[in-house]
Amino acid sequence: MWRYRETIPVPEGFEVTLGEGMTPLLDMHPSMRESVLAAQSASRIMLKLDSLFPSGSYKDRGVSVMVSHCKRLGLRHVVEDSSGNAGSSFAMYCAVAGIACDIYVPEATSPAKLTQVIVSGGNLVRVAGDRQATSDAVWQAAQSHYYVGHAWNPFFFHGTKTFAFEVCEQLGWKAPDAVVIPTGNGTLLLGCWIGFDELRRAGVIDRVPRLIAVQAARCAPLAGATTFSPTIAEGIAIPRPIRREQCLQAVRETKGRVVTVTDAQTIASLGLALRAGYYIEPTCATALAALPHIRDIEGTIVLAITGHGLKTNDTIAKVLQA
Repeated sequence: MWRYRETIPVPEGFEVTLGEGMTPLLDMHPSMRESVLAAQSASRIMLKLDSLFPSGSYKDRGVSVMVSHCKRLGLRHVVEDSSGNAGSSFAMYCAVAGIACDIYVPEATSPAKLTQVIVSGGNLVRVAGDRQATSDAVWQAAQSHYYVGHAWNPFFFHGTKTFAFEVCEQLGWKAPDAVVIPTGNGTLLLGCWIGFDELRRAGVIDRVPRLIAVQAARCAPLAGATTFSPTIAEGIAIPRPIRREQCLQAVRETKGRVVTVTDAQTIASLGLALRAGYYIEPTCATALAALPHIRDIEGTIVLAITGHGLKTNDTIAKVLQA
Protein backbone atom coordinates (compact mmCIF):
# COMPACT_ATOMS: atom_id res chain seq x y z
CA MET A 1 0.00 0.00 0.00
CA TRP A 2 2.81 2.37 0.80
CA ARG A 3 3.92 2.21 -2.85
CA TYR A 4 1.59 5.25 -3.11
CA ARG A 5 3.25 7.07 -0.23
CA GLU A 6 3.54 10.34 -2.21
CA THR A 7 -0.26 10.64 -1.94
CA ILE A 8 -0.43 9.79 1.79
CA PRO A 9 -0.04 12.72 4.23
CA VAL A 10 2.44 11.05 6.61
CA PRO A 11 6.13 12.06 6.48
CA GLU A 12 8.58 9.38 5.42
CA GLY A 13 10.01 7.42 8.33
CA PHE A 14 6.82 7.26 10.40
CA GLU A 15 5.10 4.40 8.53
CA VAL A 16 3.55 1.71 10.73
CA THR A 17 3.07 -1.21 8.38
CA LEU A 18 2.53 -4.96 8.36
CA GLY A 19 2.94 -5.29 4.59
CA GLU A 20 -0.68 -4.48 3.83
CA GLY A 21 -1.92 -3.79 0.34
CA MET A 22 -1.97 -4.97 -3.29
CA THR A 23 -4.53 -7.66 -2.51
CA PRO A 24 -5.63 -9.98 -5.35
CA LEU A 25 -8.16 -8.81 -7.93
CA LEU A 26 -9.72 -11.96 -9.38
CA ASP A 27 -12.39 -12.77 -11.91
CA MET A 28 -15.49 -14.22 -10.27
CA HIS A 29 -15.60 -18.01 -10.23
CA PRO A 30 -17.82 -19.28 -13.09
CA SER A 31 -20.00 -21.31 -10.73
CA MET A 32 -21.05 -18.16 -8.88
CA ARG A 33 -21.84 -16.24 -12.02
CA GLU A 34 -23.94 -19.06 -13.43
CA SER A 35 -25.87 -19.38 -10.17
CA VAL A 36 -26.95 -15.79 -9.63
CA LEU A 37 -26.19 -13.72 -12.69
CA ALA A 38 -27.96 -15.25 -15.65
CA ALA A 39 -29.18 -11.87 -16.87
CA GLN A 40 -26.14 -9.79 -15.86
CA SER A 41 -25.09 -7.17 -18.43
CA ALA A 42 -21.54 -6.80 -17.10
CA SER A 43 -18.85 -8.33 -19.31
CA ARG A 44 -16.55 -8.92 -16.33
CA ILE A 45 -17.16 -9.27 -12.60
CA MET A 46 -14.12 -9.21 -10.31
CA LEU A 47 -13.49 -9.66 -6.60
CA LYS A 48 -10.98 -7.47 -4.77
CA LEU A 49 -9.90 -9.66 -1.85
CA ASP A 50 -9.20 -7.19 0.95
CA SER A 51 -10.19 -10.04 3.25
CA LEU A 52 -6.54 -11.14 2.91
CA PHE A 53 -5.08 -8.23 4.86
CA PRO A 54 -2.95 -8.92 7.99
CA SER A 55 -5.91 -8.51 10.37
CA GLY A 56 -8.37 -10.07 7.91
CA SER A 57 -10.09 -6.82 6.96
CA TYR A 58 -9.77 -3.88 4.57
CA LYS A 59 -9.65 -1.65 7.66
CA ASP A 60 -5.88 -2.21 7.73
CA ARG A 61 -5.61 0.33 4.90
CA GLY A 62 -6.93 3.19 7.01
CA VAL A 63 -5.48 1.95 10.28
CA SER A 64 -1.94 1.80 8.90
CA VAL A 65 -2.15 5.47 7.91
CA MET A 66 -4.00 6.51 11.07
CA VAL A 67 -1.55 4.83 13.45
CA SER A 68 1.38 6.20 11.43
CA HIS A 69 -0.08 9.67 11.99
CA CYS A 70 -0.41 8.94 15.72
CA LYS A 71 3.22 7.84 15.81
CA ARG A 72 4.27 11.11 14.15
CA LEU A 73 2.33 13.04 16.80
CA GLY A 74 4.06 11.10 19.57
CA LEU A 75 0.79 9.80 21.04
CA ARG A 76 0.95 7.09 23.71
CA HIS A 77 -2.74 6.27 24.24
CA VAL A 78 -5.74 6.30 21.87
CA VAL A 79 -9.39 5.19 21.94
CA GLU A 80 -11.55 3.69 19.19
CA ASP A 81 -15.04 2.23 18.74
CA SER A 82 -15.77 -0.63 16.40
CA SER A 83 -18.18 -3.38 15.40
CA GLY A 84 -15.12 -5.63 15.41
CA ASN A 85 -12.87 -5.32 12.36
CA ALA A 86 -11.53 -1.83 12.94
CA GLY A 87 -10.94 -2.60 16.61
CA SER A 88 -8.91 -5.73 15.93
CA SER A 89 -6.91 -3.87 13.29
CA PHE A 90 -6.17 -0.92 15.58
CA ALA A 91 -5.09 -3.29 18.36
CA MET A 92 -2.59 -4.97 16.02
CA TYR A 93 -1.12 -1.79 14.55
CA CYS A 94 -0.98 0.02 17.89
CA ALA A 95 0.95 -2.95 19.26
CA VAL A 96 3.50 -2.53 16.46
CA ALA A 97 3.74 1.22 17.16
CA GLY A 98 3.94 0.82 20.96
CA ILE A 99 0.74 2.81 21.51
CA ALA A 100 -1.82 1.79 24.14
CA CYS A 101 -5.39 1.55 22.86
CA ASP A 102 -8.87 1.14 24.34
CA ILE A 103 -11.27 -0.56 21.93
CA TYR A 104 -15.00 -0.08 22.58
CA VAL A 105 -17.21 -2.78 21.03
CA PRO A 106 -20.91 -3.79 21.12
CA GLU A 107 -21.55 -6.70 23.44
CA ALA A 108 -22.71 -8.90 20.52
CA THR A 109 -19.44 -8.59 18.55
CA SER A 110 -18.09 -11.82 17.04
CA PRO A 111 -15.80 -13.63 19.55
CA ALA A 112 -12.98 -14.10 17.03
CA LYS A 113 -12.72 -10.34 16.51
CA LEU A 114 -12.60 -9.78 20.26
CA THR A 115 -9.84 -12.36 20.57
CA GLN A 116 -7.74 -10.41 18.07
CA VAL A 117 -8.07 -7.30 20.20
CA ILE A 118 -7.17 -9.07 23.43
CA VAL A 119 -4.16 -11.07 22.20
CA SER A 120 -2.76 -7.98 20.48
CA GLY A 121 -2.72 -6.17 23.81
CA GLY A 122 -5.69 -3.88 23.29
CA ASN A 123 -7.87 -2.95 26.26
CA LEU A 124 -11.30 -4.30 25.34
CA VAL A 125 -14.32 -2.35 26.59
CA ARG A 126 -17.62 -4.16 26.00
CA VAL A 127 -20.65 -1.86 25.76
CA ALA A 128 -24.19 -3.01 26.50
CA GLY A 129 -26.40 -2.21 23.53
CA ASP A 130 -25.93 -1.73 19.80
CA ARG A 131 -23.31 -0.08 17.59
CA GLN A 132 -24.73 3.37 18.30
CA ALA A 133 -24.46 2.82 22.07
CA THR A 134 -20.80 1.98 21.51
CA SER A 135 -20.23 5.20 19.61
CA ASP A 136 -21.88 7.17 22.41
CA ALA A 137 -19.67 5.49 25.02
CA VAL A 138 -16.40 6.12 23.22
CA TRP A 139 -17.34 9.77 22.72
CA GLN A 140 -17.11 10.20 26.46
CA ALA A 141 -13.69 8.53 26.53
CA ALA A 142 -12.57 10.80 23.70
CA GLN A 143 -12.85 13.80 26.00
CA SER A 144 -9.60 12.73 27.67
CA HIS A 145 -7.83 10.54 25.06
CA TYR A 146 -7.07 10.97 21.36
CA TYR A 147 -9.91 9.48 19.32
CA VAL A 148 -8.82 7.59 16.23
CA GLY A 149 -12.44 7.04 15.16
CA HIS A 150 -12.22 5.74 11.62
CA ALA A 151 -15.49 7.33 10.53
CA TRP A 152 -14.40 10.75 11.80
CA ASN A 153 -10.67 11.08 11.26
CA PRO A 154 -9.68 12.14 7.71
CA PHE A 155 -6.33 10.33 7.86
CA PHE A 156 -8.23 7.03 7.74
CA PHE A 157 -9.63 7.88 4.30
CA HIS A 158 -6.14 8.50 2.96
CA GLY A 159 -5.60 4.80 3.61
CA THR A 160 -8.86 3.47 2.20
CA LYS A 161 -8.42 5.52 -0.98
CA THR A 162 -5.55 3.18 -1.92
CA PHE A 163 -8.22 0.58 -2.75
CA ALA A 164 -9.00 2.70 -5.82
CA PHE A 165 -5.31 3.09 -6.70
CA GLU A 166 -4.73 -0.68 -6.57
CA VAL A 167 -7.80 -1.55 -8.62
CA CYS A 168 -6.79 0.87 -11.37
CA GLU A 169 -3.17 -0.29 -11.36
CA GLN A 170 -4.27 -3.93 -11.53
CA LEU A 171 -6.52 -3.09 -14.50
CA GLY A 172 -3.65 -1.48 -16.39
CA TRP A 173 -4.37 2.00 -15.03
CA LYS A 174 -7.96 1.91 -16.18
CA ALA A 175 -11.05 2.47 -14.05
CA PRO A 176 -13.71 -0.22 -13.72
CA ASP A 177 -17.26 0.72 -14.65
CA ALA A 178 -18.64 0.16 -11.16
CA VAL A 179 -17.50 -0.76 -7.66
CA VAL A 180 -19.89 -2.53 -5.27
CA ILE A 181 -19.15 -1.77 -1.61
CA PRO A 182 -20.75 -3.02 1.63
CA THR A 183 -21.47 0.28 3.38
CA GLY A 184 -22.03 1.14 7.04
CA ASN A 185 -20.11 4.27 8.04
CA GLY A 186 -18.89 4.55 4.46
CA THR A 187 -15.14 4.53 5.11
CA LEU A 188 -14.40 2.42 2.04
CA LEU A 189 -17.08 4.05 -0.11
CA LEU A 190 -15.70 7.52 0.59
CA GLY A 191 -12.12 6.29 0.28
CA CYS A 192 -12.95 5.01 -3.21
CA TRP A 193 -14.60 8.32 -4.10
CA ILE A 194 -11.49 10.21 -3.01
CA GLY A 195 -9.03 7.82 -4.62
CA PHE A 196 -10.67 7.52 -8.01
CA ASP A 197 -11.21 11.28 -8.13
CA GLU A 198 -7.54 11.94 -7.34
CA LEU A 199 -6.58 9.67 -10.25
CA ARG A 200 -9.07 11.44 -12.52
CA ARG A 201 -7.79 14.89 -11.60
CA ALA A 202 -4.22 13.71 -12.18
CA GLY A 203 -5.18 12.55 -15.67
CA VAL A 204 -4.49 8.88 -14.94
CA ILE A 205 -8.09 7.82 -15.61
CA ASP A 206 -10.79 9.66 -17.52
CA ARG A 207 -13.77 8.95 -15.22
CA VAL A 208 -14.76 7.86 -11.74
CA PRO A 209 -16.62 4.53 -11.70
CA ARG A 210 -20.19 4.24 -10.45
CA LEU A 211 -20.14 3.59 -6.72
CA ILE A 212 -22.77 1.14 -5.46
CA ALA A 213 -23.38 1.36 -1.70
CA VAL A 214 -24.86 -1.87 -0.33
CA GLN A 215 -26.79 -1.92 2.93
CA ALA A 216 -28.64 -4.59 4.88
CA ALA A 217 -32.39 -4.14 4.57
CA ARG A 218 -32.67 -4.29 8.36
CA CYS A 219 -30.32 -1.32 8.77
CA ALA A 220 -30.42 0.93 5.71
CA PRO A 221 -30.20 4.62 6.68
CA LEU A 222 -28.73 5.55 3.27
CA ALA A 223 -31.93 4.21 1.71
CA GLY A 224 -34.02 6.37 4.02
CA ALA A 225 -34.89 3.75 6.63
CA THR A 226 -35.74 5.04 10.09
CA THR A 227 -36.26 1.76 11.93
CA PHE A 228 -33.56 -0.82 12.48
CA SER A 229 -33.18 -4.39 13.70
CA PRO A 230 -30.26 -6.83 14.11
CA THR A 231 -28.77 -8.18 10.89
CA ILE A 232 -26.30 -10.89 9.96
CA ALA A 233 -24.26 -8.17 8.24
CA GLU A 234 -22.95 -6.82 11.55
CA GLY A 235 -20.08 -4.92 9.93
CA ILE A 236 -22.44 -2.47 8.21
CA ALA A 237 -25.14 -2.23 10.88
CA ILE A 238 -24.74 1.51 11.50
CA PRO A 239 -28.12 3.19 12.18
CA ARG A 240 -26.79 6.76 12.09
CA PRO A 241 -23.63 7.07 9.95
CA ILE A 242 -22.00 10.40 10.66
CA ARG A 243 -21.05 10.93 7.02
CA ARG A 244 -24.43 9.96 5.61
CA GLU A 245 -24.75 13.02 3.41
CA GLN A 246 -21.23 12.59 2.03
CA CYS A 247 -21.97 8.95 1.24
CA LEU A 248 -25.11 9.93 -0.63
CA GLN A 249 -23.17 12.63 -2.47
CA ALA A 250 -20.55 10.07 -3.54
CA VAL A 251 -23.25 7.79 -4.88
CA ARG A 252 -25.12 10.60 -6.59
CA GLU A 253 -22.11 12.26 -8.24
CA THR A 254 -20.80 8.97 -9.64
CA LYS A 255 -24.25 8.00 -10.96
CA GLY A 256 -24.23 5.03 -8.61
CA ARG A 257 -27.03 3.86 -6.34
CA VAL A 258 -27.87 2.55 -2.89
CA VAL A 259 -28.93 -1.11 -2.88
CA THR A 260 -30.51 -2.94 0.05
CA VAL A 261 -30.40 -6.73 0.46
CA THR A 262 -32.24 -8.99 2.86
CA ASP A 263 -30.53 -11.30 5.30
CA ALA A 264 -31.92 -14.25 3.35
CA GLN A 265 -30.28 -12.95 0.16
CA THR A 266 -27.03 -12.38 2.03
CA ILE A 267 -27.02 -15.89 3.48
CA ALA A 268 -27.70 -17.42 0.05
CA SER A 269 -24.85 -15.42 -1.48
CA LEU A 270 -22.56 -16.35 1.41
CA GLY A 271 -23.18 -20.03 0.72
CA LEU A 272 -22.35 -19.57 -2.97
CA ALA A 273 -19.12 -17.74 -2.13
CA LEU A 274 -17.97 -20.35 0.39
CA ARG A 275 -18.61 -23.21 -2.02
CA ALA A 276 -16.57 -21.39 -4.67
CA GLY A 277 -13.59 -21.12 -2.32
CA TYR A 278 -14.00 -17.57 -1.05
CA TYR A 279 -14.05 -17.80 2.75
CA ILE A 280 -15.64 -14.44 3.54
CA GLU A 281 -17.59 -13.01 6.43
CA PRO A 282 -21.36 -12.47 6.02
CA THR A 283 -21.02 -8.69 5.63
CA CYS A 284 -19.00 -9.23 2.42
CA ALA A 285 -21.75 -11.38 0.98
CA THR A 286 -23.99 -8.32 0.74
CA ALA A 287 -21.90 -7.20 -2.24
CA LEU A 288 -22.64 -10.49 -4.00
CA ALA A 289 -26.30 -10.30 -3.04
CA ALA A 290 -26.50 -6.85 -4.64
CA LEU A 291 -25.60 -8.10 -8.12
CA PRO A 292 -29.15 -9.02 -9.21
CA HIS A 293 -30.11 -5.43 -8.36
CA ILE A 294 -27.58 -3.94 -10.81
CA ARG A 295 -28.07 -6.21 -13.82
CA ASP A 296 -28.31 -3.14 -16.06
CA ILE A 297 -24.71 -2.03 -15.44
CA GLU A 298 -22.36 -2.98 -18.27
CA GLY A 299 -18.60 -3.34 -18.44
CA THR A 300 -16.33 -4.29 -15.55
CA ILE A 301 -17.73 -4.49 -12.02
CA VAL A 302 -15.47 -4.85 -8.98
CA LEU A 303 -16.85 -6.23 -5.71
CA ALA A 304 -15.15 -5.15 -2.49
CA ILE A 305 -14.55 -8.27 -0.38
CA THR A 306 -13.93 -6.62 2.95
CA GLY A 307 -13.46 -9.26 5.66
CA HIS A 308 -12.32 -12.85 6.20
CA GLY A 309 -14.74 -15.58 7.20
CA LEU A 310 -12.46 -16.98 9.90
CA LYS A 311 -13.46 -13.95 11.98
CA THR A 312 -17.10 -15.07 12.01
CA ASN A 313 -16.89 -18.86 12.11
CA ASP A 314 -19.61 -19.17 14.75
CA THR A 315 -22.06 -17.09 12.73
CA ILE A 316 -21.29 -18.91 9.49
CA ALA A 317 -21.79 -22.30 11.14
CA LYS A 318 -25.09 -21.17 12.62
CA VAL A 319 -26.69 -19.62 9.53
CA LEU A 320 -25.53 -22.35 7.15
CA GLN A 321 -26.19 -25.10 9.70
CA ALA A 322 -22.69 -26.49 9.36
